Amino acid sequence: MHIRKSTKVGTIGKEPGRLISKCIKAAVSSDNIRHPCAVDVTIVTDREIRELNRSFRDRDSETDVLSFPMYDFTNGKPNEKIDGEISPDTGRLMLGDVVISYERACAQAKEYGHSVERECGYLAVHSALHLLGYDHERSEKDKRVMRKKEEEILKGLSLLRE
Repeated sequence: MHIRKSTKVGTIGKEPGRLISKCIKAAVSSDNIRHPCAVDVTIVTDREIRELNRSFRDRDSETDVLSFPMYDFTNGKPNEKIDGEISPDTGRLMLGDVVISYERACAQAKEYGHSVERECGYLAVHSALHLLGYDHERSEKDKRVMRKKEEEILKGLSLLRE
């Protein structure tokens, strides 16, 4: 997992970065993807994620996380052939990019009454599942499937709601 930080975010320390990587790995491995995978993660400010949200989704507002998948999946199953897409440099399948607003994660942790670690873990799992084609906005059934999967993964990582 490669994690980048915007220079404007300041230091989030090594632990949140490790946690985010661990959570994404857990989410990807939960669907038994046959290939070693890679995900680029960028940690940004609210202002930066708002700009990305406006540019890529036509929504002029801050958000907590954005996911940019490389492939078309539905609930963990590829809808296209991905076998030939392994990078010869890394030996990994690039699933896509994740952008997390650390400012928003901190504010939401306070709002929801749990730790920043739990919120960052949730956002990492949530976004990794989006890369794998889970979508809480597609239907109520898909929302239930995604929420259940998120909670199972977070429980396995001991990132429980407090």
